[in-house]
Amino acid sequence: MKVQIVARKLDLTDGMKDYVTKKLEKLDKFFDDDAEAKITMSVEKSRQKIEATIISKNTIYRVETVTSDMYVTMDKVIDDIERQIRKNKTRLEKRLKKGAFVDMGVTDVPVEEEAEFNIIKTKTFTTKPMSNEEAILQMNLLGHQFFVFKNAETQQNSIVYKRKDGDYGLIEIK
Repeated sequence: MKVQIVARKLDLTDGMKDYVTKKLEKLDKFFDDDAEAKITMSVEKSRQKIEATIISKNTIYRVETVTSDMYVTMDKVIDDIERQIRKNKTRLEKRLKKGAFVDMGVTDVPVEEEAEFNIIKTKTFTTKPMSNEEAILQMNLLGHQFFVFKNAETQQNSIVYKRKDGDYGLIEIK
């Protein structure tokens, strides 16, 4: 697995890099060598935050964890990614490394798999051209966590969303 570690508002020591790399090796049993992991480590006041994104065979695994200790945060990130994989293992077996689930062992905590996805509502709507700021305002007025719109500048469908840290994100659909 290719690993990229990014530090924000944090001095990244060799010890931290080694710890992150060692912990990510635990996930090698699930992913082929072409998988890419991006780990973003940051400090916000006394909160130690790690955002981990792993891309493998067009599947994205993403976890964001905050604790008061960076090493504990990294442990929790690895546990959360493993939990995501185990929860969806029947759906992911074709995309993950062959034999990834053979050596699961008795020590693993059982995780209940979702039997099926229940779509209870379908909405169809036309997107209106607007600026990013207008879309955020509209999303906030509706009380939603995301909003789909046509970007007036690029003429492409886009999505704005509210992040856990209170900021906003923008997804541009091509």
